[in-house]
Amino acid sequence: MMMQQNNVLLSLDGVSLAFGGLQAVEQVSFGVARGTVKAVIGPNGAGKTTLFNLVTGFLSPQAGRIVFQGEAIQGRPAHRIARQGIARTFQLVQLFDHMTVLENVMVGRHRLSRAGLLAGALQFPWTRTEEKVIRHKAMEVLEFVGLADRARQSAAVLPLGLKRMLEIARALASAPTLLLLDEPASGLDAVETERLHDLILELRRQGITTLLVEHDMGLTMEVADEIAVLNYGKLIADGPPRAIQKNPEVIAAYLGTDWQT
Repeated sequence: MMMQQNNVLLSLDGVSLAFGGLQAVEQVSFGVARGTVKAVIGPNGAGKTTLFNLVTGFLSPQAGRIVFQGEAIQGRPAHRIARQGIARTFQLVQLFDHMTVLENVMVGRHRLSRAGLLAGALQFPWTRTEEKVIRHKAMEVLEFVGLADRARQSAAVLPLGLKRMLEIARALASAPTLLLLDEPASGLDAVETERLHDLILELRRQGITTLLVEHDMGLTMEVADEIAVLNYGKLIADGPPRAIQKNPEVIAAYLGTDWQT
C-alpha cells in the first residue's frame, strides 16, 4: 500500500544490523502512517524486537536510516528519542516493583517535566505545583486503562495482565506520538486480550500511532491497518491484513495453511 509522504510518521529505509555473523535485521524498509496501527509479525528470531530496539535507540543500525516526523533519529540515545515522542513497552514486563502503581505512571510522565533532580530535591514552589500536575495526569491515564482503583497498590502484587496494562499506562503518560507495543498480549487470558484489543482501537481513535509486535494473530488481524512480515531479518511482505493472509511466502514462513481463505 502506498502512503502519502506527508502522512508518514515513521519510516525505515534499508535498516540493517548484524551481531557477529548473525544478520538480525537486513535491509528492512517500510513506513508507518500517522494515526494507524502497524503490526510487525514473524517467527521467533525474525528480528522483530531488534527492530524495536533500533527505532527506540537501544541499538544503532549499521546501515540505513530511521526517520521520525521528518528527522533522522538512527544512532541517537534512547532518552533523546523518548523525548521526541516515542514510547514503548517490553516483551518482558519492566516495572518498578518497589513503587506503587501510581508512582510507576508518574515516572513515565518525567520526559514532560521541567524539574531536574536538584530542583525536585529542594522542593521549590513551582516544582511542587508540577508534581501535582504530574500526579493528576498519571491518575487520568490510570482511569483510561482501568487501573485507577489500584493506584496505591504496589506494582509487584499485580497479576501479569494488569502489569502489562500498567506498562502501557506508563508509556502513555509520556504523551507519545508513536507507541511501540512489544507482544502486549503475551500471557493474557481471553478477557484480558479483548480488553487490550479495545484499548488499541481506542488509542487509534485518539490519534496515537501504534507499532505492534504480536504473536496473537487473531488480535493482530483485527486491530492492524497494515502488517509488515519479517523472516530471518528480512522484510518478506508489507500490506493490509487481508493481503498478508493470502501471501504465499508469508503462509509458508509463518502463518501456515490454516490462514488461507
